[in-house]
Formats: sequence, C-alpha cells, structure tokens
Amino acid sequence: MRAARSPGIRNSLHHRVKGRGQFPSFGLVQRLALTMILLFAAASLAGQDRPAPPPVIVLTAQGPVSPAMSDYIRRNLDAAAARGSPLVVLKLDTPGGLDTSMREIIQAILASPVPVAAWVAPQGGRAASAGTYILYASHIAAMAPATNLGAATPVSLTSPGATPGDRQDEPRAPLPFGPSRGDDGEAAPADAPAVPPRPPGSAMEAKVINDAVAYIRGLAELRGRNADWAEAAVRRGESLSAGAAAAEGVIDFVAADLEELLRQADGREVMMETGPLTLATAGLAHEVVTPDWRTAFLSVITNPNVALILMLVGVYGLILEFLNPGVLVAGTIGGISLLMGLYALALLPISYAGIGLILLGLALILAEAFAPSFGILGIGGTAALVLGAVILIDTDAPGFVVSVPIVAGVAVAGLVSTLIIARLAARSFGARVVSGAEGMIGGPATVLEWQQGRGHVWAQGERWQASGPEALNPQEVVRVTAIRGLELQVERHASVN
Repeated sequence: MRAARSPGIRNSLHHRVKGRGQFPSFGLVQRLALTMILLFAAASLAGQDRPAPPPVIVLTAQGPVSPAMSDYIRRNLDAAAARGSPLVVLKLDTPGGLDTSMREIIQAILASPVPVAAWVAPQGGRAASAGTYILYASHIAAMAPATNLGAATPVSLTSPGATPGDRQDEPRAPLPFGPSRGDDGEAAPADAPAVPPRPPGSAMEAKVINDAVAYIRGLAELRGRNADWAEAAVRRGESLSAGAAAAEGVIDFVAADLEELLRQADGREVMMETGPLTLATAGLAHEVVTPDWRTAFLSVITNPNVALILMLVGVYGLILEFLNPGVLVAGTIGGISLLMGLYALALLPISYAGIGLILLGLALILAEAFAPSFGILGIGGTAALVLGAVILIDTDAPGFVVSVPIVAGVAVAGLVSTLIIARLAARSFGARVVSGAEGMIGGPATVLEWQQGRGHVWAQGERWQASGPEALNPQEVVRVTAIRGLELQVERHASVN
C-alpha cells in the first residue's frame, strides 16, 4: 500500500512540476533564436567568400586572317577553357585572308569546350571572305548595325573589277532561296531575268569552288543557319547587311554593343561537342584580351614584304661576311635576318618557283662580283630577283601581296649593286698590277753587282739577273722596265717609287 501524502508535499510537487514545464518552453525559444542568428551569420560569410563567376572573354580579330591571328585566337580559346569562362566573344572585322589560317581558327572553334560568339563589329566593319566562314562556324553569330558579310568566293578565282562568278555584261540572278539582296538589304526586282552563274573556267576552279561550297554548307548545317545563302556567297560572291542577314537566318541577331549581345545570347541553347548547352550570360562581366607581343611579332614578320626584306638582308649580310671575313657584324645580322625570313616564309603560302628565282638572282649578282661580266650577270640576276619577288606569295588574299614599291626597291638595289661591281671591274683593268711578276715593272731594284751592262739586282725580296746601262754602281737604285724570262731589264732612274 502506498503511503498517503500530505497536502503540503502534494503542493510542493505540483509547484516543481509546473516549474519544469515552463523552463523547457523558454529554452526552446532561446535555442531557435540562436540558431537563426548562426544561420544568418553563416549565409553572410558564405556570400562574402563566394568567388565571382569567370568573366566573358572578348578577343579582337581585326585585319587579314593570318597565322598571327590564328595563333592569337587558338591560344586564348585554350586559356578561356582553362579559366572556365562561360563565353568567348570574337569581335570580327576582316576583309578575308589565308585559307590555312581560316581553317585552323574554325577547327579551334569547333573543338572548343567554351561557346564562341562571333560578333561583326564595330559599325562599319565586315566579315568578308574567310570571315564569313568563321562566322558560320561560331556557336553564336551576331552583327553590329551598319556591318556586312559575304563575298566568300575564293579570291584566286576572281578578277579585278569583276564580281566573282559573274560576267560583266550579264545581270545578277536571284538567290536560290529567294530575292537577291545587296548590302542595303533591299530586294531585287521580281521581274529581273534569271541568269545562271557562270561556271568555273577550268577543272581546278571547279574543284576549289565545290570544296568551298561543301565546307561552308557543312558549317551552316551544323549551326542551323541558312545554307543556301552560304552557297550563294561562295558561288556568286553575294553579300548581306546586318539587318538582311538576320532576316534571312544567316545570323542569330543584331547587337549594337557587347551588353546587348550578352543579353540576347542569354538563354539560347547551343550545341557543343558534349551536347546541348544553355547560355547564361546576362549581366556577366567581360574581359578584353588584346593581342600580346607574340601576336604583334608574328604579324610583322609574316607580312610578305617584311619576310622578303629579311631574306634579302640575310643573304647580302652573309655575302659581305664571306667577302670580308672576321667583321662578324654583317654575318651576325645576316644570319638572324635570314632565319627570321625563312621562318616567316614557312608560315606563308609561298611559290617555290619564286624562291628559286630569288636565290638564282642573288647567285648571279654574287657571281658578277667574282667574275666581272660588265653587267651581264648582274642584270640577269636582278631580273630573276624581281620576277621571284613578284610570284613569291602563292595567294591573292588581301594583305598578302608583295607591294610594287618593295619590288621596285629590290630592282633598284640589284641594279645599283651591278653598276658598282661593273665600275670597280672597269677601273681594275686600268689600274697598275701590284702583285706577281707583272707587278715588278716600274718598281725599284737595288744593284748587287754589275759589270759591262750585266749583273744581279735585288727586287721584291729576291735576287734577279739583270741587264741595262753599261756602268752601274753597287747599292744603286734602278727602275725595272721589262721582264724577259728570268732576267730583268733595268734603267738608271733618279727617283724610283
């Protein structure tokens, strides 16, 4: 049996149990408040320590498509991938360029893990010829207002003053997919006669055209862009303004500035090698990567005019070093210049016939110095040098042609060298011989012994038999007038030089 509890004990227990019910309630509120404070503090610290997202990389591709531009774009695409950049914007303004450099850039874009947005800018810029292919290969294609693209016919098949692929006396045919449009975006009259484009003039031209068409159509199909207009740009040299290009589905949109480009690109889905990717570019910071010293150096030495000058300076420097051994300055400068010139030519599409003519011309000019022909070898060498310089670069791409002033300078330098060598050769025939037996004529001799018009003399460090005046005194200085076999003919002379 349980013992009965007194009223006092029951009241005390009730008070203690009631107190225990209140203390847990107060402790829970306190703990919740402390937890909220800690959560807010952690969120604040996390927000402070969170790194900023990588910026959008902006590259500037201005000028002819060259080995220097290819190296600059490929290196920075790799750098952007290493940094985890969300997008690379390629600011494009080019008249075209080398096919090899264009294909290197396109291969780098296609293999890039970072999406590339080609943007034809600034206003007044263009993406002609090779630039059109690069634009088609990019994941995003955009243009600034008042820009144009097209004219993608291989330049080696064009002629001055003529539209590629068209006759001068024939009207232009409409595009395969609709009305023809010019740079202003206006449609051609509907009743314009449909004249098919002129077929290529040779099998080689047909191969080049068909290869270019297949290449750009493949890029258009990969990116879902207008493949018919791309083919017209190659076969007929068609061009479009920014507004017309957007209307025809050649580009994705028109953007006046970089912020608008990032805003319009935001949310678009692009196809990467790993699959579809949705861009999130709105409001992102950007970083402009300008060409560095390496790109500037390659741009300078891959200029065909500079490469030609470097090679000529190198060859002439080595020639001077061989003619005057031990000077070292000419040989050092010549060796460095020659290696730089050969490196530049290795990056350029050169004609081996041009290289051969240049080397032949230099050899003939050098032969003129050692076997004087009174200008015949020198003039022939100058002609070969000029012809080699004209056909040295095997392309008609913009910015890769040896200029006429440089060729004229090469011709003048060769002719001046020939004239100097011919003049020196002509003067040498009238100069006094200063070596060998002939150099003794007119020179001094000292009498060693003499009797009755004959005796021995000392001339040029040797003892000679001599004949001359009837009486001469020992140690008397005489003048040599002739050489008969191993005997000298001398005469008395008051002052002998």
